Amino acid sequence: MIRSLFCRWGAALAVLAFAAMLLPSAALADSSLAAIKQRGVIKIGVKYDNPGFGYLDPKGGSEPVGFEIDLAREIAKRILGDPKKVQFTQVISSNRIPQVQNGDIDMFIATATITPPRLDQINFSNVYYMAGQSLLVKKSSPIAKYADLAGKAVCTAKGSTPEVTIKKLVPTATVDTFDGYAPCLQAVLQGRDEAITTDNTILLGFEDQYPKDLKMVGGLFTYEPYGAGIAKGNDTLTKAVNDALTSIGNDGTFAKIHEKWMHEPPPANWKTWYGMSAVKGAELFANQAAEKK
Repeated sequence: MIRSLFCRWGAALAVLAFAAMLLPSAALADSSLAAIKQRGVIKIGVKYDNPGFGYLDPKGGSEPVGFEIDLAREIAKRILGDPKKVQFTQVISSNRIPQVQNGDIDMFIATATITPPRLDQINFSNVYYMAGQSLLVKKSSPIAKYADLAGKAVCTAKGSTPEVTIKKLVPTATVDTFDGYAPCLQAVLQGRDEAITTDNTILLGFEDQYPKDLKMVGGLFTYEPYGAGIAKGNDTLTKAVNDALTSIGNDGTFAKIHEKWMHEPPPANWKTWYGMSAVKGAELFANQAAEKK
């Protein structure tokens, strides 16, 4: 009897201890709009190795810079009233979704294509950029299109949509993957891989860094609608980000950021995709991907 009672007490205490361990974690993981406003800072995951979009300035400085960094600050400004009220965390293609699911970050703005499988895992904001997959090769390379990669080695980021797409388009290619694009860049410069394949926005940054060594070829052979990733069911933050993006587009801020980092105005058709819903963006990606199979 006494032994049974102690067993029940022990089990109850174990449950309470486990619950106590979970409570602080759950509180820290709260990324709702109300929690962010109470905290006074929004935690945003960004890339640190994508020149032009999100990268550490090689001239020095510990803060990332780029198109998506400026966009993140503008979102913080519209949600919290101050573009400085943002805490950046480095993410890569393979860990950005888990980090937002775990509550390590409130959201990510990290060259992430909106796809149906990803929409099953997390929320996405409306589309803020339309990229397209392409190829970056050495200036001396005979590769001119993705079909030329048959039997050759190509590099991309682990867990990215370009990894999936290039394997479908060129099944005989050897696809090397890394946690980020900097190792891919070195693999091509050193001749270990024939090409990097990913979004043109990323490749243009590398081409600008090595204009005498590299060239972009193959045109754009996919649509890659970018959205901000937010935890599944976090509808208050999703709406706030969408409202911020609408404001950024309407008041001329988007055009200014684009001009600053792309060195040209937004494309003539930008209003046809900017602000497109995440569902429509995912459908656009899925339909054009199906055509390539």
